[in-house]
Amino acid sequence: MRLGRVESRLRSILDSGEKLVFVLVDPEKPLPPRLGDVAGLADAVLVGGSLNITPYDMDDYIRAVRRVAPGKPVIIFPGGVNTVCREADAILFMTLMNSLDPYWIIEAQVTAAPLIKRLGLEAIPSAYIIYGHGGAAGHIGRAMPIPYEAPYIAAAYAAAAELLGARLVYLEAGSGSPRRVPDEAVKAARKGLDYAMLVVGGGIRSPADAVGVVDAGADAIVIGTVVERDPDTAAKIIEAVKHR
Repeated sequence: MRLGRVESRLRSILDSGEKLVFVLVDPEKPLPPRLGDVAGLADAVLVGGSLNITPYDMDDYIRAVRRVAPGKPVIIFPGGVNTVCREADAILFMTLMNSLDPYWIIEAQVTAAPLIKRLGLEAIPSAYIIYGHGGAAGHIGRAMPIPYEAPYIAAAYAAAAELLGARLVYLEAGSGSPRRVPDEAVKAARKGLDYAMLVVGGGIRSPADAVGVVDAGADAIVIGTVVERDPDTAAKIIEAVKHR
């Protein structure tokens, strides 16, 4: 499959030797203060994750994001079919690999696929793997989170995801997680991949956390809670990753 414009842009940044930083925002909440300042330093904005959202809400929210962060790719981070909308540049077409519910593994994707085709959205084949704490995503997605002490399982899931065609593997500790994905798990997942982008999120609260994750092998990090609560630290996180 030919790479779309957004995915090609992200891969060209990686090919230049830089790591990626994605800012995650929740469309059920107001735009974080100073989002423009933080997103201006990042490589893309992910929008999604909420239950109480319609496609109309998503369109309005993405237009608001574009006003404060012009020129940044806006990518849907789907919390369900309700988050598929017209205004985004791309969508993580994502399966929750360690869910116990077939809905999150394949049924939601079957429902969403015709809508994505109709809207002409760029789809980035992605795998979502819940690790450790899991947070709300793990609960809603009925995931069986990988135990903190079992990084080899992350490697197996990552390898399986790539063999199934994923070009992006997202290892997630959960939004606001008290503990990020351990370095050992990131290293293990990296070894399981040949070409897929490895994205790690959840519990990244400091520049040291972020640098630890990318030095362990992540191609990209995702920050969300820290963007809402402490934009100065969020900016320092991005700068630390970009200037490591």
